[in-house]
Amino acid sequence: MDFNLTKEQELLRDGLTKFLSTRYDLEESRSAAKTGAGWQPEIWRAFAAELGIIGATLPEDVGGIGGGPVELMIITEALGHALVIEPYIDTVVVAGGLLRRAGGAKATSLLGQIVSGSAVVALAASEAEFGDRWRDVATTAERDSDGWILHGRKTVAMSAPLATHLLLTASTPEGLSLFLISLDTAVSGLTLRGYRTIDDRRAADLELDGVRLPADALLGEAGKAWPSLEQARDEGAAAVCSEAVGCMRKVLADTVEYSKQRQQFGVPISSFQVLAHRMVDMYIELEQAAAAVLLAVLHLEDEPAVRAKSVSAAKATVGRAARFIGQQAVQLHGGMGMTEELAIGHYFKRLTAMQYEFGTTDHHVMRYAELTR
Repeated sequence: MDFNLTKEQELLRDGLTKFLSTRYDLEESRSAAKTGAGWQPEIWRAFAAELGIIGATLPEDVGGIGGGPVELMIITEALGHALVIEPYIDTVVVAGGLLRRAGGAKATSLLGQIVSGSAVVALAASEAEFGDRWRDVATTAERDSDGWILHGRKTVAMSAPLATHLLLTASTPEGLSLFLISLDTAVSGLTLRGYRTIDDRRAADLELDGVRLPADALLGEAGKAWPSLEQARDEGAAAVCSEAVGCMRKVLADTVEYSKQRQQFGVPISSFQVLAHRMVDMYIELEQAAAAVLLAVLHLEDEPAVRAKSVSAAKATVGRAARFIGQQAVQLHGGMGMTEELAIGHYFKRLTAMQYEFGTTDHHVMRYAELTR
């Protein structure tokens, strides 16, 4: 099998890498996360208009480029390397996939807005009593004379405070269903409590108390949302794994460079064999994770069982690697590793959070075991 990138894929990688290295400043992004709107809208618009990465993996009939999983891997790894906080995975990968599979005029129109950079879409699927088990919901949607009435609560809806639209799961008489809520105007009965997460992202808890939606707010068929949600979850997990590889490459490179500059007993600490061996172990973990991510990406468009098995293998492998590499990098940097002044501390927080997104490391280990019986 040929694992080399095509000429077009190389151009995508090089163009995005150059943009991020020259125009995406870590200090500015952290400032926006902590004291501003939580992100940089001008960067998002540049992703759409100048680079075209927002639509790179979305269909051509909505203005996208129609790229596949490899393009997704290239983009997310580069975003991870630069520690980008803008909601690419939440909006393009997860929400974009759900909208594409749902079809219909409303979904198609919103996909076009995503490609142009004018819409940010977040998914609210998790509930406190069920954790990250998206299939189990207590939120209900009842038919009204001219639409739907929703009641319930959602927790840790990533990127919801930044969103112009929400995708929300609810139980209907037919089963699990998916609904679209526009946030362009105030929604009566919807309370959104936003907060900043440990890795400088934005999330929200939602309360729905008699939220009224029109009939066409239902996306796809009532009761038939789970297969698409399961696929979106796997695609999001694969994208986060690829992002983690980008983060780990940066963390390892910074740690190696620091070890060459930091001196102890008059010599660089990189000359100490025990520390050199530790950095070799970090490199081995990174390459194992990168190989697992590539396997998962190449199976994203396969049948569900094959896709699920490869994604869980990648998530488990990346979870172990992220924990090991992050902890070793912080220790090798000493107390400075956890300060706000060094990039390594921010990367460590992101690598820690990644271990819990789209299913924990333990969840995917158990899922892989079940799929291989």
